[in-house]
Amino acid sequence: MQKINIGIIGAGRIADLHYLGYQNNPDARVYAVCDINKELVEKRKNEWKAIKAYTDYQELLADKEIDAVEILVPHNQNLHEKLVIKAAKEGKHIAVQKPMTTSLASADRMLRAVGKKNLVYKVTENYVFYPPIVKAKELIESGKIGELTNLRIKFISGSSGGWSVPSSSWEWRMEEILAGRGTATFDHGHHLWSTAYFLLGEVEKVAGWIDFSQDVLDCPAIIIWKYKNSSKYGSCDFTHSSNLHIPSKYYANDEWIEISGSQGIILINRCSGNIQSGAALSIFNGHTIEHIEIESDWSIGFKASTQNFIDSIKGRASPLLSGKEGREILRFSLAVQKAARLNREVYLNELDSLWPSFYAWQRRKENRSKISRKNWSIPFLTSENLSDYAPQAKSLTENLVKSFDPKLAANWNLTIGIYLTADGKAGDEKICLSIKNGTMDLQFGEIPENTTFTVTMPAGVWAAILLRKKRAEIAFLQGKIKAEGQVEEGLKLRAIFKL
Repeated sequence: MQKINIGIIGAGRIADLHYLGYQNNPDARVYAVCDINKELVEKRKNEWKAIKAYTDYQELLADKEIDAVEILVPHNQNLHEKLVIKAAKEGKHIAVQKPMTTSLASADRMLRAVGKKNLVYKVTENYVFYPPIVKAKELIESGKIGELTNLRIKFISGSSGGWSVPSSSWEWRMEEILAGRGTATFDHGHHLWSTAYFLLGEVEKVAGWIDFSQDVLDCPAIIIWKYKNSSKYGSCDFTHSSNLHIPSKYYANDEWIEISGSQGIILINRCSGNIQSGAALSIFNGHTIEHIEIESDWSIGFKASTQNFIDSIKGRASPLLSGKEGREILRFSLAVQKAARLNREVYLNELDSLWPSFYAWQRRKENRSKISRKNWSIPFLTSENLSDYAPQAKSLTENLVKSFDPKLAANWNLTIGIYLTADGKAGDEKICLSIKNGTMDLQFGEIPENTTFTVTMPAGVWAAILLRKKRAEIAFLQGKIKAEGQVEEGLKLRAIFKL
């Protein structure tokens, strides 16, 4: 395929970042640009060395030389919907700037229009391509921080810093504010809800509180959510500091993100601004914090998102965000607004229900019913049968050698006795684990008398702990583990084997 001819519709400030992905790109070029401002569109045409300039988007979409379009106009008044449907009819591949549109009904009409054609349809979202966020996802998927538990996002905006935004740019945003869609929690919020979805998955329900500064800016605000089919939670707080300068090359705001897991924490130290210096990404493993040097200019996400659009057209990748994913982020965002407005939890699925209030009432009723059926005994005193795991106890113990971290045990000198009592189909087992100056020795059969400490437990309990299906502390509180000697040294055992 020859170079892809791109038409950019909307030549405002954000177009500067979208153009970067086409600059000197061997696969695509900006062929045409369109904006209602004739002076601006001619300026862009010259800057970007485009072939054509239009002030009427319909003329651009009718141009047979154009293969694909980037839609960068405001999302209010259903402009995105109107342009996407028209572009689909003209057979153009489409990348539409986030948010996809302003209602789920509008999103569905767009998806139906694009679905009738064999076209690439992408909702442009730069945060899911921002290198520290992409790397954080890789670390999560590699198991570096264990089982995910929590995501926390901080957003702050200030009075100055970064680009000078003309007052005319706020005109259409005022319409959004009057329609109940805040510039922080809805417009910019799309970036943060996309990040939450990208890193930890689908969301089940949200709650939140949104106040307004000077009756205009939807800050301060705090939003919380629960992930689907899990015990993972997320939160985001929005703050506007009216007399604070935010160091930034772009907008006068910044974000930082904390992702917690069962065995570590990932910290993304900045996004759109530069409040924090140093490494943009860090990971804490319980003992040390590693600072990861990685590109962290906000514009890189735009370049990578543009390349994803080009690669999707070329058949080398799938679009991210896809139209379906873009709709899911929109649903998340609309649920946030509804939750704050009604001052209650909002299930994302209720936004697709014919009777939303009834759906929400039914879900709350189901949850109350589940709670009432629960055994209200203290959880850690509740016993369970772990005997089925017992036959794996010996092999799992042998595998401890593979997870041993000699760096953490460099100066240690201790001997641990593990006495596994018969359980289910497994018989008694005596194990001696010696650690000396960063080396480990594992022996079966006897436990010497001079151990640093000795633990006794059923084989199934030990196997469940090694499989991470049971926490050692809970088993101890339940009386399933008996310990003798310097029990505090057991904390070292957890650390070096990452139990």
